[in-house]
Amino acid sequence: MDLKIVNYGAGNIKSIQFAFQRLGVNAVLSDNPNEIMQADKVIFPGVGEASSAMKMLRESRLNQLIPRLKQPVLGICLGMQLMCNHTEEGNADGLGIFDVNIKRFSNAVKVPQMGWNTVKNLKSDLFNNISEGDYMYLVHSYYAENCKEAIATSNYEVEYASALQKDNFYGVQFHPEKSSKAGEQLLRNFLAL
Repeated sequence: MDLKIVNYGAGNIKSIQFAFQRLGVNAVLSDNPNEIMQADKVIFPGVGEASSAMKMLRESRLNQLIPRLKQPVLGICLGMQLMCNHTEEGNADGLGIFDVNIKRFSNAVKVPQMGWNTVKNLKSDLFNNISEGDYMYLVHSYYAENCKEAIATSNYEVEYASALQKDNFYGVQFHPEKSSKAGEQLLRNFLAL
C-alpha cells in the first residue's frame, strides 16, 4: 500500500509512522504533489497552531492540492480542524472541506482537554469493530461544532464532533496513534476503506 503523510511542517509524524509500522504499512512523509496525488491513502496530520499551519500550507501550495484529492484522506487533530471552514485559533480560514467551524472551549473547563474521552454516535466504516463509549486520546483547546458531517461525538463542556466525514475525506480530533486498541482498529479500518 502506498500511504503518504502530508509533510508541511506541522505534525507529530513519528508516532503516526510507528502506528502504521505496527500494522505492517510503511507511511512515507511527502510534500511532493505528484506523490501525494498518486498515493492509495493520505494522512493529513497536525500539531501546533492553526493560523501558522495554514500559512505553511499556503506557502507550499498544498492548500490547493488537499481538497482535490480523490483517495481516502484522514485528517488527525489539527489536520481535521484545518479541513473545516474557519477556526477561532488565530482567526484563520481553513480548507473548507467540512462545512463546520472550529470554536475554543470556554474557560469554564480546563483547557486544553488532555487525556481520554469516549466516542459515541458512531457512524461510518471508519468505526467498524469500535464500540459506542470506547475511549480515544485527545489533546485540544479547540473543537468542531456538532454538525451533519459528524460521524462521532464526544462531550467536554459541549457535545462536539470528534470525527467528521464528507465523501473521501475523514477527520478525527483524537490521536488514533496514541489511542491503544480502539485507535489501532481505526487506523486498520482506514487502511481497509
